[in-house]
Amino acid sequence: MKKHITLLMLLFFAVSIQAQQGTIFGQWKTIDDETGEAMSIIEIYKKDGKVFGKIIDILNPANRDKTCIYCKGEDYDKPLIGLDIIKNLEKDDDEYEGGTIFDPEKGKEYKAKLWIDEDDKNVLNVRGYIAFLFRTQQWVRR
Repeated sequence: MKKHITLLMLLFFAVSIQAQQGTIFGQWKTIDDETGEAMSIIEIYKKDGKVFGKIIDILNPANRDKTCIYCKGEDYDKPLIGLDIIKNLEKDDDEYEGGTIFDPEKGKEYKAKLWIDEDDKNVLNVRGYIAFLFRTQQWVRR
């Protein structure tokens, strides 16, 4: 009987890990597409039926205390750690779109689209765009 319970627990754990790998939710390491350097950890979560992403860590210790000097309104001069940079995305088939992504380094906000990479479920494609101009980064599951 103990073997059956252990086997069922292992099976449940394996299925939950597999399911988590196919979702955008969780923690992602951002990679600068220009330098290849790992920059931060973003946690993607759902709130009120929409998808958000906030900075939970900055990997360069010298930058951890930075504040958002380019933010407007209530986010102005608040710490980058804890800042929502992805806001109001909604699921559309295998993609999430209809919201925005904010680049706190440049002070720019873009329309956003996120989707899990077809070839590697541990890679998240993150696209920011204005009109027909876009830039896509690949973030790695933490």
